Amino acid sequence: MSDATPPQGVPGPQGAGKRLARNLALYTLARLGLVAVLAVVIWLLARAVQVDIPMIVAILFALIIALPLSLTLFKRLRARVNEDIAQVDEKRRRDKAQLRARLRGETGPDA
Repeated sequence: MSDATPPQGVPGPQGAGKRLARNLALYTLARLGLVAVLAVVIWLLARAVQVDIPMIVAILFALIIALPLSLTLFKRLRARVNEDIAQVDEKRRRDKAQLRARLRGETGPDA
């Protein structure tokens, strides 16, 4: 194992960013999938009662229904995305403070 490899379970410098990208992609795909499923269900239900609605209308209704529904259905995934955002933001703040300290000429154990 090289020195550049972080210990298992501890995110490396880019670990939080990669995890954020993965979780955000999963959350986005889950929400898009929910919209697609709802749109098909709405369209099929309309066809079953012999009402002809355009697919775009079914998609718009699905979007409106999916917004609050995804907040409850994908609560854990959304929480993971929020945690990852907080970690990335904290790392960015630390790096920014360290850079400002170095620009002021301050040296410390982190420099």
